[in-house]
Amino acid sequence: MKKLMLTNEAVARGAWEAGVKVISSYPGTPSTEITEFAAKYPEMYVEWAPNEKVATEVAVGAAAAGVRSMCCMKHVGVNVAADPLFTAAYTGVNGGMVLVVADDPAMHSSQNEQDSRFYARSAHVPMLEPADSAEAKEYLKRAFDLSEEYDTPVMLRLTTRSAHAQSFVELGERKEREPKPFIKDVKKWVMMPAAARGRHLKVEERELKLAAAELPEFYSVEMRSKKTGIVTLGAVYQYVKEATDASIFKVGMVYPLPVEAIRKFAESVDELIVCEELEPFIENQLKAHGIACRGKEIFGLQGEFSPAFIREKLYGIKAPAPTAGAPGRPPVMCAGCPHRGVFYVLNKLKLNVSGDIGCYTLGANPPLSAVDLCVCMGASIGMAHGFDKADSPLKRKTVAVIGDSTFVHSGITGLINQVYNKGTSTTIILDNSITGMTGHQDNPATGKTITGEATAKLDLVKLCQAIGVGSVRVVDAYDLNEVEKTIKEEIASETVSVIIARRPCALLTKSYPPAFSIDRDKCVKCRSCLRIGCPAIEFIGGKVRINKELCVACGVCKQLCRFEAIKEGK
Repeated sequence: MKKLMLTNEAVARGAWEAGVKVISSYPGTPSTEITEFAAKYPEMYVEWAPNEKVATEVAVGAAAAGVRSMCCMKHVGVNVAADPLFTAAYTGVNGGMVLVVADDPAMHSSQNEQDSRFYARSAHVPMLEPADSAEAKEYLKRAFDLSEEYDTPVMLRLTTRSAHAQSFVELGERKEREPKPFIKDVKKWVMMPAAARGRHLKVEERELKLAAAELPEFYSVEMRSKKTGIVTLGAVYQYVKEATDASIFKVGMVYPLPVEAIRKFAESVDELIVCEELEPFIENQLKAHGIACRGKEIFGLQGEFSPAFIREKLYGIKAPAPTAGAPGRPPVMCAGCPHRGVFYVLNKLKLNVSGDIGCYTLGANPPLSAVDLCVCMGASIGMAHGFDKADSPLKRKTVAVIGDSTFVHSGITGLINQVYNKGTSTTIILDNSITGMTGHQDNPATGKTITGEATAKLDLVKLCQAIGVGSVRVVDAYDLNEVEKTIKEEIASETVSVIIARRPCALLTKSYPPAFSIDRDKCVKCRSCLRIGCPAIEFIGGKVRINKELCVACGVCKQLCRFEAIKEGK
């Protein structure tokens, strides 16, 4: 039986068919749906972990216990997971273990464009990259076989386009597997220096064995024109096939590369070109093995590819200029977003704001223009502490802003550091009761598991107090006066302080009060209500109006109108 499947769904199906028992992940676009689809299979235990490091450690532990395990994340998540990943390459596995990573060329929803293939090479673990949904399912199943055969974690790489593309998938049955007994072996499992030196030799032996195998199920050759041969992989393979008549060597095992098979292919064509997004990962390795090729001098290092892009770069054929269409639609915080009022106040107070990763990063955009720094998950608190200790003229005018889920992910240690090192910074936790940016996933602060079961709910107030924070206050994120008063008081103090601005994400409920409206007789068109950048407030034909299809009656705009021209709905 065949089914049209999103590649992320196909990966989850592959895990089920492969007999996986444990999946632990942290949500991150474009990987999130894998774990959400996996949670629908009752035969697998599936969880959201607080961050990618913990998720990887859970997978390592389950694999050591003798069952097949998997963890999923986006490319920047591998930075967080790298610590256990690199050493798990030394310990090896018992049951198979696969780490699925989804890269984001063109940065559709990411802060950088890093190329995860280098992690596979640096950690000395094999990596596979499928080109469509059907291949994703089969590659994942084979990844578990490779993991157990070669005693190693295996990485499976997707990109935004491949993760969110659909193709037909042949459905198979689940193959249940008996857990393998865990055999105590300090030299294999306990990575003290003496044992790790011996395991490093095992890693090198394994890598040479894998490289020599050049497994034919992970590459294919399509001979067309002998003038040009193109080495490519993943979603880009689909573009190359559509845009050119060149012969194609499709790479399925990204690391280690089937170098000798590619060498043979190179000998059959007049010119060899490597077509790969982001870094010259394949190109440089081929050149290092003496295989002449071109790649990045043609395509460049940045962004996503497409058939039109490849045609232009290879043949000079430019796609027709697009005709004028709909105006651009930049991302914006939703109507009623509880973060909006906080950022309005921060902008009004002219504070320097170190922000974090989440919906609230959009607070950097006009008209709020309230976020001045943003680097990575959890960094806001550490950066604010750095400003504090720099003793610059900006001192005491800097606050950190972080979401509840991101605080749990990697903000807690930054707060501990502030307290321990006698900081005086203020952190605002934007508690919207969910992991909003990636599509409303639960986290330890929501009191629910991935399947909706009730569980222990992390108390952010008690946690901050236990850390030793001098002042912890909870405010209503919709109450602008309360927010402003509290921020002024806390930044004036000489102790580490936390303000928890609390209101649920406006999208969590489907039942809203009647929309607000404008009293035309009272409105003087001062446009003060536009300063919060709410998409429900529109300025059309010289008049302000509230779009009743978007307004959720949060009441923030009403607080800005000095002329009482904004009326509550009936």
